[in-house]
Amino acid sequence: MAKQLEVCVLVILSLALTCTATSYTVGDTSGWDISTDLGTWEKGKTFYVGDVLLFQYSSSDTLNQVTQEGFKTCNTSNVLKMYTNGNTTITLSKPGPWYFISGNKLYCLGGMKLQVNVENNQAYSPASAPLPPSGSNQGASLPQPSSKSNLPTSTGVTNGGRHTLIVSFALGFMATVFLVVKN
Repeated sequence: MAKQLEVCVLVILSLALTCTATSYTVGDTSGWDISTDLGTWEKGKTFYVGDVLLFQYSSSDTLNQVTQEGFKTCNTSNVLKMYTNGNTTITLSKPGPWYFISGNKLYCLGGMKLQVNVENNQAYSPASAPLPPSGSNQGASLPQPSSKSNLPTSTGVTNGGRHTLIVSFALGFMATVFLVVKN
């Protein structure tokens, strides 16, 4: 009976483990800006489903999420989503390429655009965002644009991450070895 209890405790602990999802401030301290070398910033980073991109930019600019074609041509008139508040947080919710450009076509043509390739993370299951109360004025409570000096921490905690399955298998294996050696 004690052996079964030990195994149950190990299984429960392995299921309760959390893993970190990474939050990236696009452009680091320079932010989403024409002076930032976004191609260099993106190099060497691996993005996974569940990771978060924080875009900090001037209130005179906008951030557009676009298709691959819009990215190539800097098409600022046919966008998937437009963001204007100066502090835009985007959770990478699905694998594949994601494309972002400046709302200013000249800035985009000057290199203010970013493509990130997001890798699948089988263990990630995004939570839905809370809905605003019905009848509320959704635009009234938008935060003011950032001065780019309030950089967030680099990681956050997400339940279930890409390493949880590996840790679960490792704990299960250790429990099995422990029980075999004990007998």
